[in-house]
Amino acid sequence: MFLSADAFAQDITTVRANNSDISDNLDLKAVASIFGDSSDLEDFERRLNNPETQISNLDLNGDNRVDYLRVIEANQDNTHLIIIQAVLGADTFQDVATIEVERDRNNNVQVQVVGDVYMYGSNYIYEPVYVYRPAIFDIFWVSSYRPYYSPWYWGYYPTYYSYWAPYPVYRYRHHVHTYINPRNTYVYANTRRSSRAAALYSSRRQNDYERLHPNTSFSSRNDNVNNRYALEQSRGNSRNSTRANRGAGSATRSSFTNASRSNNVSRSNINTVKKSGTSVRSANNDNAAPRTRSSQTVRNTGTATPSRSNRSSNTMRTSEPVRTQTPQPAKIERSAPSRSMQQQSTPLRSSTISTPSRSSAPSMRSIPAPARQNSAPARSSGGNSRRG
Repeated sequence: MFLSADAFAQDITTVRANNSDISDNLDLKAVASIFGDSSDLEDFERRLNNPETQISNLDLNGDNRVDYLRVIEANQDNTHLIIIQAVLGADTFQDVATIEVERDRNNNVQVQVVGDVYMYGSNYIYEPVYVYRPAIFDIFWVSSYRPYYSPWYWGYYPTYYSYWAPYPVYRYRHHVHTYINPRNTYVYANTRRSSRAAALYSSRRQNDYERLHPNTSFSSRNDNVNNRYALEQSRGNSRNSTRANRGAGSATRSSFTNASRSNNVSRSNINTVKKSGTSVRSANNDNAAPRTRSSQTVRNTGTATPSRSNRSSNTMRTSEPVRTQTPQPAKIERSAPSRSMQQQSTPLRSSTISTPSRSSAPSMRSIPAPARQNSAPARSSGGNSRRG
């Protein structure tokens, strides 16, 4: 029992390691969605840490409290770099993602949400395409604009903020999905568009948690994929293969069930035949008897294609002999004789009725009517009966 319990515990640990990752606890599509709904960066930071919406589920320091995410900004000309950092302790920060906003000469604004390499792997980027132009764009290029730098740090947070415990990963995925605006479009990209934003970020990156845990980077956590997008694709393939295996298993079960049902039906038929006893056998013998007689009749004729007379005689022999044989000769003999024949005695009638045999029936049909009147008395007289 102890060995089985240990094996079961090992299996559970393996499943959790394969099905969860640190990057599962902050959806960058949700970050891009609430960024487009914010009026400024202060409002954006408040939306990130709102305990009512709970957009984030990160707990990097493991204190069973979701980490506070602060926002700092750096800008140069038409480029704005927004950095999202998790507050993990006194002067301990870990960058989670960046938002790079850049305006071109035609006043078109390009936005890219880039996941941190330690958290999401290399080049994990989403480009949101908003249905309406965000209001936050209008304040970025005001002449009196000043970059935003969060005043909050470890142990000193705004009044609206309160701690909450992190969700299980599957519950967080279902929860955060409701805060992603479906009218926007989120396009995945693997290259940065702004070289200026990349240069600004290289001198401002904070990775205190990465330096404390160098062996828990994304590349160390996931050997076969390079970023979170590839991880999601591999998960989708594994789910499809699992569903296919389940479908194949259900098909096998259904075929096995159908086979067992058919076997049960055949067994029930056998039992029914056994219960019926001799009545079924006698019925089968009665049904098989006409077939054997007709086949024997065809063989006795000695011809490959029997004539009409043979077919009719075989039919008369095999099916209802009383109805087909006696009425037809009686009608023929009553119409054929002349008036002189009708005045004869009763022995003549009995002889005429009894004379047509099975062999003469085909010849009577082939002989014309006048010949029947002349030949019938000669056949039935027998010599002395007409003279007397």
